[in-house]
Amino acid sequence: MTKHFVDIYKGIAMVSMAMLFFSCKDNYKRVGEEAKKEIFPQGVAKNFVLTYTEIPENLGSEDTGSSKILAVISGPLRNDFENLEFPHQTFPEGVLVEIFNEKNEKTTIEADHGIYYKATSIIDMQGNVIIKGHDGKKLEAPQLYYDQENEWAFTQEKFKFTNPEDGTVMDGEGMDIKKDLSFLNAHKTYGLMLIKEDRDD
Repeated sequence: MTKHFVDIYKGIAMVSMAMLFFSCKDNYKRVGEEAKKEIFPQGVAKNFVLTYTEIPENLGSEDTGSSKILAVISGPLRNDFENLEFPHQTFPEGVLVEIFNEKNEKTTIEADHGIYYKATSIIDMQGNVIIKGHDGKKLEAPQLYYDQENEWAFTQEKFKFTNPEDGTVMDGEGMDIKKDLSFLNAHKTYGLMLIKEDRDD
């Protein structure tokens, strides 16, 4: 008789636990501060062109002078999130950065996606990143950061660097490079390095 009651109580306890488990579905509709906040850009620009310039000398209120173009950023779409606590801009459909040196020689950086962080002046370039120098040098990587303030690019990803001046191709992983590709500090190199040989005819 006691065993029978124990079996009944076990059955009731299991049914109660199952009911409790299945009744714990969260149907609570969150509002106010609990609600997931959707983030929208404060501005959207299509087929945009941003030009960054500087005036070489200090000008007075009535002086005249010419400005110098430092960089041009362009692309099909720009989302402006400058109103957030960590302001940034996104370029979800691709971005092209054109950088000019003192001699007005141009280096280009293009990628499938980009994020510009205003506080740090860093552009996070992602997807098929290609840097082309005015002298034909080319760097390819899946992801790369460009530091506008220090005019420096860096990545921890794999890269391929082609230098037509000396006919070399270098593969590696992780590097720092000047904006005009004049200096490359590779963290790790591997594979085959192709070196052009001079032949006397």
